[in-house]
Amino acid sequence: MALEKTWRWYGPADSVSLADIRQVGATGIVTALHHIANGEIWTTSEIEKRKVEIEQAGLKWSVVESIPVHEDIKLGNPERDKYIQHYCQSLKNLAQSGIRTVCYNFMPVLDWTRTNLAFELPNGVKALRFDMTDLIVFDVLILKRPNAEKDYKAEQVAKAVLRFEKMSASETETLINAIIAGLPGAEEGYTLAAFQQRLDDYHKIGIQQMRENLQYFLERILPTAESCGLKMVIHPDDPPFQIFGLPRIISTAQDLRWLFDVVPSSSNGLTFCTGSFGVREDNDLVSMVKEFAERIHFTHLRSTQRESDGSFYEANHLEGNVPMTEIMMLLLEEQYRRKSEGLNFSEMPMRPDHGHQMLDDLNRKMNPGYSCIGRMKGLAELTGLEMALEAILKRELALL
Repeated sequence: MALEKTWRWYGPADSVSLADIRQVGATGIVTALHHIANGEIWTTSEIEKRKVEIEQAGLKWSVVESIPVHEDIKLGNPERDKYIQHYCQSLKNLAQSGIRTVCYNFMPVLDWTRTNLAFELPNGVKALRFDMTDLIVFDVLILKRPNAEKDYKAEQVAKAVLRFEKMSASETETLINAIIAGLPGAEEGYTLAAFQQRLDDYHKIGIQQMRENLQYFLERILPTAESCGLKMVIHPDDPPFQIFGLPRIISTAQDLRWLFDVVPSSSNGLTFCTGSFGVREDNDLVSMVKEFAERIHFTHLRSTQRESDGSFYEANHLEGNVPMTEIMMLLLEEQYRRKSEGLNFSEMPMRPDHGHQMLDDLNRKMNPGYSCIGRMKGLAELTGLEMALEAILKRELALL
């Protein structure tokens, strides 16, 4: 009944090797062909090359994360049909190699966003952090996005002005790089000018248009996914609220209800990221797992600690604002239900996400949020919790 233990790997250039991953206790790999340009077809030969590399290390390529969705698709530009055709061909090629779960997102311009990639916690470890004041510093005072100040309260902007006045040139550069240089898994990095141009591209696209563009995309790729036996599992917005005036459409339970109502295909699934959804206090994660359990085919298990102004940082995996114990039990119950009913896709791969940088990893160059030891600690904590809950669940089932 245990969940499949997987690990995000960024390919041969990743400082955490496949040999390292095998030692930490994961059996499945979550990865992508990061060397292939966004919008290009993933060929069978390139997929097989990566799959063989993983299997020779004694592991399995369990989940693709991600085949990036080209910006022309998100924008609804005339070129989108070409990129959708490329996407469908990549799905066919993945299915031919036996890979059946594809995580993706529909976040415009930036995938996931943080303002501090090395926020030091009291115990000396370093965590990812999203600081609302720093975001406003960047948006209003560095980027100087037109009318950006209207998106914030006057007191928030005033606080940002005071912080900006005290920032050194190196601190300013560090903030810029954290936001637009490109985090692990992001589609691309930007200069300030290029970033503003991308934002301008979305000037006339609101939430409704963005939803229509996602629906258009899914209605054209899901027949391919269905015929190939694939699950497309969308990742929620991170953070799950509007930034830089960009539309966010997968942030709440209501967003998910819309998604599964307008595109009811069984291949239209969900990556349940506890950290992303947990940033919003109005997201009841336990209720969301219960409501959307049948759609969940992949999980990112991490926790965030919210702050009153909208800021947050990555907490320890079993702490913060995420009720991990309740969520883990619900996931185990859902996987048991699927297996007992003999359903396909009964497995629900999980991976520990955004671990702290700690111990020897503090002296190594690592992808922000993807150090080895911090994620290994998270995986160990989650596995211990899972084993305890699984024993309870088995005892309860035996009494039925």
